[in-house]
Amino acid sequence: MALFDFIKKQFIDVIQWPNPDERLLMWRFPMQDEEIQNGASLTVREAQMAMFVDEGVTADVFGAGRYTLNTQTLPVLTNLKNWDKLFQSPFKSDVYFFNTKQQLARKWGTAQSVTVRDSEFGAVQLRSFGMYSYRVNDPAKFFKEVTGVAAAYSGEELEAQLRNIVVMQLATAFGTSGIPFLDMAANQVLLSQKMAELLAAEFAKLGLILENFTVESVSLPEAIQAALDKKISMGVIGDLGRYAQYQTAEAITKAAENEGGLAGIGAGIGVGAGVGQTMAGAMAGMLQPNQAQAAPANPVQTPADSAEDPQSKLAKLKTLLDEGLISQEDYNQAKAEVLKKLIGKDE
Repeated sequence: MALFDFIKKQFIDVIQWPNPDERLLMWRFPMQDEEIQNGASLTVREAQMAMFVDEGVTADVFGAGRYTLNTQTLPVLTNLKNWDKLFQSPFKSDVYFFNTKQQLARKWGTAQSVTVRDSEFGAVQLRSFGMYSYRVNDPAKFFKEVTGVAAAYSGEELEAQLRNIVVMQLATAFGTSGIPFLDMAANQVLLSQKMAELLAAEFAKLGLILENFTVESVSLPEAIQAALDKKISMGVIGDLGRYAQYQTAEAITKAAENEGGLAGIGAGIGVGAGVGQTMAGAMAGMLQPNQAQAAPANPVQTPADSAEDPQSKLAKLKTLLDEGLISQEDYNQAKAEVLKKLIGKDE
């Protein structure tokens, strides 16, 4: 048995990664106590790289191809082994294979809200997620910084660390861009480019190249989003006086949909207009409290007042029509009702 083991040592003449596991980024060729024969064949397939390691020190790196191992093809290892001439006897060295295929569609996201400083809103908390792709392009650095002398190393082991790097750089991207959150959230392509620039150097430190990076969503926590929605709504409303008029017109439109239609509330149109005036006056009082105290409030018209002043009703109806708050059909119908009551009273 000992003689068989000795003979077996002399005939490690083919080194390759024949059936690579797609999940692995690195795999060590199983040497056990065996040695590599002078003139052995090294086969490196497409999307692979191989590297010799002598007692933990990285040596020669090979891309795709087939090689005959000797002092000419192993210059770094030859120097480490102090081989002055062609070696005639087997030698011992670890051989690592690296998977250089793109690791596509890897997901990233913020498990917790990230606090960033925004030029418009101050400190905000945001969440974000997206996709990225990378590959191993520097085996020596990847071995030194990430894997070490492990027998195998998978992408799943690495990607938790990569996601942490992404989240750390996300805060930096917002802090240094100078672009408000609203603009950044609306332009995810710009944010993706900024993130890719920041992450490229971080990936390179690990012997990786970042092939692409995309931001698919940027969002705020629900409470902050609700407050932002209110602020946006107030900005849309603008003139509170016109908003009160709009609300009054909406009430008239809804009432017209009830039994009797708009004509059915003809006698009460003065009340509706009076409510509109009251709302507008209240809004104006909120905006200009000093003026509200100096000037007495306008009296609210009553149904009786409205009935005695049909011209006022018609004027208010015409104002609503001119401002586009009621349709021509509604105006004609209400006007006919007022004139009918006026004619009936005179009779």
